[in-house]
Amino acid sequence: MNIHEYQGKEILKRYGVRIQEGIVAESPEKAVEAAKQIMAQTNSKFVVVKSQIHAGGRGKGKVKGGEQRGVALAKSVDEVRDIAKNLIGNVLVTHQTGPEGKKVNKVLVAQDVFYPGETEPKEMYLGILLDRSKACNVIMASTEGGMDIEEVAEKTPEKIVKEWIDPAVGLQPFQARKIAFGLGMTGEAFKEMVKFVTSLYKAYVDTDASMFEINPVLKTSDNKIMAVDAKVNIDDNALYRHPDLASYRDVTEEDPLEVEASANDLNYVKLDGNVGCMVNGAGLAMATMDIIKLSGGEPANFLDVGGGANAKTVEAGFRIILKDPNVKAILINIFGGIVRCDRVATGVVEAYKAIGDIPVPIIVRLQGTNAAEGAKIIDESGLKVQSAVELKEAAEKVRQVVAAL
Repeated sequence: MNIHEYQGKEILKRYGVRIQEGIVAESPEKAVEAAKQIMAQTNSKFVVVKSQIHAGGRGKGKVKGGEQRGVALAKSVDEVRDIAKNLIGNVLVTHQTGPEGKKVNKVLVAQDVFYPGETEPKEMYLGILLDRSKACNVIMASTEGGMDIEEVAEKTPEKIVKEWIDPAVGLQPFQARKIAFGLGMTGEAFKEMVKFVTSLYKAYVDTDASMFEINPVLKTSDNKIMAVDAKVNIDDNALYRHPDLASYRDVTEEDPLEVEASANDLNYVKLDGNVGCMVNGAGLAMATMDIIKLSGGEPANFLDVGGGANAKTVEAGFRIILKDPNVKAILINIFGGIVRCDRVATGVVEAYKAIGDIPVPIIVRLQGTNAAEGAKIIDESGLKVQSAVELKEAAEKVRQVVAAL
């Protein structure tokens, strides 16, 4: 589950990580109020107005049809009002959103942290994620903050420091110090960075996060270490342990079909193809998408109905798939292990009748417990549904349907 920058900073603050303070606003008027409050608290004439969407590259992104950047420095309350007007309610396009962009519903009005002092401010990068190849968490750090880490990895990989953490042992003090040394920290900034890394890792583990990315991490002019941004992803499977974090979910940032699928306990991911697929089991779903590709089609989605497929879940799956205008055919691929194939076949027939006339061809491949009985139910239903038992047979029928598109 992705969350907004301001929500990620709320988590970090609870763990003692110093953050760039800010106030969320959902209108230009509230943005002005927030700016006045922050200016009074920090004794600064400047604030930063940051669009809040689930995508990176906001500083370089622009609103559709305009020049407004997704992150902008405001030098007066009038500028805050103008920037907020240009952002809130408009669509921001970044390299991560694609050309369709994302609508900005709120902004974060944040303190200006690039104030004058004894030393020059320095931007760095710090991220924590799981390295599956080593079964360890890995802390990635770089002196090249404010840049895309992919670009740094491609052009100057020597500027990335990595430290692998055994989950059974946890982050050791020497490892936090190694990260701080790798970033060139000395004196008070070194101590601050060690504390920052330690607190950040604890936040990552305690919240069951799959990623924490702080870009940039700022060494201020008075040697404080601060999170200026926060990109956080929480493992969906662990949300039952964190009801407070589950409330951070913003469905307006998600694909409407994926939200509907989640409400029906379906695992759905929209893709760009023309053949919808409905499967029980993630591994079988991946194999089914391969079948579609080998047959000359393109999968329109990943949809796993789970082990308890019935008329209700099949009907919900049908409705979600058919809402995608690109879908020209549907392949249902069910292995009858936990669930019997005849029950699934009955569910398909009942769902078809409940929805009405479905305008695209449907191929149902059943294998496993009572597969023959399931195929018979499909064949005798009188509906425009083709049955298949073997994988090769299903692939051939998909090929014929795709060829006719």
